[in-house]
Amino acid sequence: MNRTIAIGDIHGGLKALIQLLKRIDLSPNDKLIFLGDYVDGWSDSANTITYLIELAKQNTCVFIRGNHDDLTEAWLRTGDLNEQWLQHGGQSSIDAYRNFTSEEIKEHLAFFKQMVNYYVDKENRLFVHAGFTNIRGVENEYHDTAFYWDRTLWEMALSLDDKIPTDHKFYPKRLLLFREIFIGHTPVTRIGEDKPVNMANVWNTDTGAAFKGKISAIEIKTKEIWQSDPVHELYPDEDGRN
Repeated sequence: MNRTIAIGDIHGGLKALIQLLKRIDLSPNDKLIFLGDYVDGWSDSANTITYLIELAKQNTCVFIRGNHDDLTEAWLRTGDLNEQWLQHGGQSSIDAYRNFTSEEIKEHLAFFKQMVNYYVDKENRLFVHAGFTNIRGVENEYHDTAFYWDRTLWEMALSLDDKIPTDHKFYPKRLLLFREIFIGHTPVTRIGEDKPVNMANVWNTDTGAAFKGKISAIEIKTKEIWQSDPVHELYPDEDGRN
């Protein structure tokens, strides 16, 4: 059976990603949709990008751009340092690239450039790192940064009274635009959960891999879930973003 699997935030936890894909029992027929934030956190940020480049030669992959990916790409291209980025995992990516050659970095920059801000499948499912703000849809978004920085979509889904029918005049218009929405960006560990969480028609797959959580994957049709071990247990000598 051909599966389509969405994978949440990785944050340089390559050991956990490899473990997760083994637990999925990945087949070449499986399509993988990565929801962003491949870097900034654990020491394997650069190695994670190398691994994903190779993985895409074996499987059909969609790589969504995350906010940390955008920040790391900007640094690789210009060398400019963003202080907020440095405080939230950027230093780990700088360290991870110290021994990479200019040719390897060039290959990685090509990978960053081909990332997409969002993906909509034939069944009208949206895959985006963070969210979007325009009630007329993603193609009408005012600024690309919303796709990888916005938290209001998830906050809205969290706060929505599940007793309100979808045809109510006050039902959020953004949620009506898509059959389902798959996101990352905001760890569900903040609300005391350790597996992907469904609110309204939004699935949040960020299970806190940058901190004390796991990397998670979900089959988009059956909703079967797979997880790695807590990433910090695979990097016992590191702090990640903790």
